[in-house]
This record gives sequence, structure tokens and C-alpha cells, in this order.
Amino acid sequence: MTVKPLQDRVLIKVEEAETKTASGLYIPDTAQEKTQTGSVVAVGDDDDLITVKVGDKVMYDKYAGTTVKIDGDDHLIVKCSDILAIVS
Repeated sequence: MTVKPLQDRVLIKVEEAETKTASGLYIPDTAQEKTQTGSVVAVGDDDDLITVKVGDKVMYDKYAGTTVKIDGDDHLIVKCSDILAIVS
């Protein structure tokens, strides 16, 4: 399935949460916090407002966007204004 965001929206592939701490302890699914980082997969067609490009790793607002499943992977469609930073 192909998803193309419209206007100032961005499609982000959500990163999986870490299941193991640095010290080697495993974190159960119920105790894991939702990640707020991901990779930009597609961008809308509003070049004036969109400041990220495909392939950028970004940090987004915690409660932003709409969650969609594409080919079994979690993705998020967010407005460009909900993207907080580009992570390098």
C-alpha cells in the first residue's frame, strides 16, 4: 500500500521502543513508554511549510498525529508543525 500525505502533513515510520536497558534488564510491554522518534517516509506537497525531507530522523509531539498500519509496520501521519526536531 502506498500512502501520500496531503498539504503540510508528513508520514513517519515509528521507531520500536527499546525492550532492554543498558544494564541488561528487559522492560515488559506494559511498562514501555511510547517512542517519540521516527524516520520520515513521505512528505506532503506544501513546500513552503514542510522543512523535513524523506530519510530524516525526527522527534515529534507525544500526542500528535494519526496512527496507521502499513504493511504491518506502525506509521504516523502528523502535521509539520507537530515535528519538534531533526535528530542527527
